[in-house]
Amino acid sequence: MTEGIEMFAENIENFRVCNMANQSSSQPILCASFNQDNSCFVIGTRDGFKIFHCETGKLLHERVIGAFIIIEMLYRSSLLAIVGAGEQPSLSPRRLCLFNTIKGTALRELNFLTSIVGVRVSRKRLIVVLQEQTYIYDVNSLEIKRVIDTVPNLKGLCAFSASTDNPYLALPASTITGSVLVYNVMDLQSHCEIHAHRSPLAAMAFSSNGMYIATASEQGTIIRVHLISEATKSYSFRRGTYPSTIFSLSFGPSADLPDILLATSSSGSVHIFSLGFDLNERATVSVITFSGYFQVYSFRINHKHEATWTLEHEVNLLTAVAEQRTSC
Repeated sequence: MTEGIEMFAENIENFRVCNMANQSSSQPILCASFNQDNSCFVIGTRDGFKIFHCETGKLLHERVIGAFIIIEMLYRSSLLAIVGAGEQPSLSPRRLCLFNTIKGTALRELNFLTSIVGVRVSRKRLIVVLQEQTYIYDVNSLEIKRVIDTVPNLKGLCAFSASTDNPYLALPASTITGSVLVYNVMDLQSHCEIHAHRSPLAAMAFSSNGMYIATASEQGTIIRVHLISEATKSYSFRRGTYPSTIFSLSFGPSADLPDILLATSSSGSVHIFSLGFDLNERATVSVITFSGYFQVYSFRINHKHEATWTLEHEVNLLTAVAEQRTSC
């Protein structure tokens, strides 16, 4: 069992990949997500949505059209997949809208009988997660390729790899134990089932190449990493002794085995776990907070295995003003 390096930061929700759709409605940001190559991110508020550039933190595009609980980008294109918060009839949580940010209009709409609890998108597939079903669409034609009946999934827990080589979707396989169903969205076949934890799942995430999946249970004390091709456990990390809610998991980008894994939790901290992180190597951690800030930290480990953190820059997402209206 490997211990993690802890960074304490008040109100941290996520880094790199973010989804706050199930958090308290009293927070100014209702949802947030990074795009597939982590070049941009989008936030949803009571008033509408804003798109930012990750490297500079600059506001690229904003639109005031109502409250949203789910917003997903497709790389740096003008396409957004958005789900309303239900505060007005045109923004029903049962309706998915494919929105063009350049034209400012809806391209297509998909309506469902129950509320949408999760959405993921790639250049080939659109994934829509309902409480007891998950729909797989062709992203271009919007043809339904497969409907998967699932265990009750009220929080919309899922993980999706946009990799063309490993196009996997992960869903909870049980409400009693932490089993994961891994599905190939191109072959439309079940790939494997991973028995990751004894308690139900709370968070999971694929590596950028889709080769590994990290999981955490509702206990929140152990983080595990599995190799998808063999459905075998590769790493096990202890986050802490006392139970805590894991908000998110995120790997560092890599062509093979990622060298770093991060976890945020209700304890108000970020844990970093090394999967081969070199001494004196520098990592950059991007964070979106509940209170509406985008923070970028640099991280190093010295020869004494001591971690140092430096806040490189911080942006108030709620007050940011766009220099010009443009797509990401």
